[in-house]
Amino acid sequence: MASEDETLETKAHMLVVEDDQEIARMLLELVRENGFDATAVNSGSEMDRALSGRTFDLVILDAMLPGEDGFSICRRLRASSRTPILMLTALREDIDRIIGLELGADDYVTKPFNPRELIARLKALLRRASYMPEQADGDDLSKVTFAGWVVDPKSRQVTDPDGAEVSMTTAEFDLLVALCKNPNKILSREQLLSMTHAGAAGPVERSVDAHVSRLRQKIEPSLKDPTLIKTVRLGGYMFAVKVEPLP
Repeated sequence: MASEDETLETKAHMLVVEDDQEIARMLLELVRENGFDATAVNSGSEMDRALSGRTFDLVILDAMLPGEDGFSICRRLRASSRTPILMLTALREDIDRIIGLELGADDYVTKPFNPRELIARLKALLRRASYMPEQADGDDLSKVTFAGWVVDPKSRQVTDPDGAEVSMTTAEFDLLVALCKNPNKILSREQLLSMTHAGAAGPVERSVDAHVSRLRQKIEPSLKDPTLIKTVRLGGYMFAVKVEPLP
């Protein structure tokens, strides 16, 4: 039987968007040495052409690109795709990381990066997306409903009270599932970070706030007075709603 990593390696094709030729070449070599396939482009327009020709399983996106920068590309890409995005940049300020995550990036790595950490994060993103293996615990795969919403962890689909499917990033979906599994419980940012990154090294803790903000924009009736995801001062967050299983 193939191992989990072997399953990842035989299927995943990554798109590297990086204008520095040396870094792009290093990323291609690193990704391929670890069993994945990869294609590199150096701008947003080249990315668009690559995406028009095939589907990629993950995008490694440099924030500082000539012309359209990575933040703008991330926002545009996320508006039409659920493909996992890992942003890569030399910027070290927390605010820059949070901006990228608020725009829809799933994770963030700064240069210079540790190759082993980068590969670990890429694998974690793939596991959390379409390559996540089914778990033996049936409860983990149960379809649930709250306030008219339906969440199906197995198909990774979310539908609103009107029955319309709502697109979510990998991180947003994982956060929603974690909240659904722990309704009316106070969860710290550290707990949520651990739940949504499956134990892998993740971005800074404040990234949880960014993902909560984006999730609220999609499920809360009112952003001025959130009634579903409550902020608990000095505690974290609580999913203040009844969650029920569906057949």
